[in-house]
Amino acid sequence: MTRAILSLGSNLGDRYAHLREAVTRLGECVVLASGVYETPPWGDVEQPPYLNAVLLVVDPAADPAGWLERARALERAAGRVRDPERRFGPRTLDVDVVAAWQEDGTPVLSDDAELTLPHPRAHLRAFVLKPWLDLQPYARLPGHGWVTDLLNSPELTADANALTPRPDLPLESQE
Repeated sequence: MTRAILSLGSNLGDRYAHLREAVTRLGECVVLASGVYETPPWGDVEQPPYLNAVLLVVDPAADPAGWLERARALERAAGRVRDPERRFGPRTLDVDVVAAWQEDGTPVLSDDAELTLPHPRAHLRAFVLKPWLDLQPYARLPGHGWVTDLLNSPELTADANALTPRPDLPLESQE
């Protein structure tokens, strides 16, 4: 496996620094970084707004479990503490593996409890889909279709309109 889409989000502490540090720690694996968007909280509205972005990452040695382990390591490095009472609660850094592809371009499909691919709620999250389109205007979410169509669906229109681009906060590898 060589390629994945990772979604980054932060709404505690120095949100931008958490996103930048994740990009830096991933280093040369980061092929493309989306723009950063300020977004209202999703799933639990009693918290500060998020900064969200998406990364296209590539590593010939990585498999789906490896991307998940990297995601968790990035969260730990940012001091993330999971609150079992608030599944969608605030966090210093959230990193989700949205989708992954094998070297030949075949999407990885998994219903494993630890890592479901594609991410089971990605098709419902404008804060994932809009930044993804920054990277790949013709992206397809495996099992759900064109990302553009998903983002333009009536169910996501209000969420998509609530995203505020933050061109003043570029994400680039510090390498």
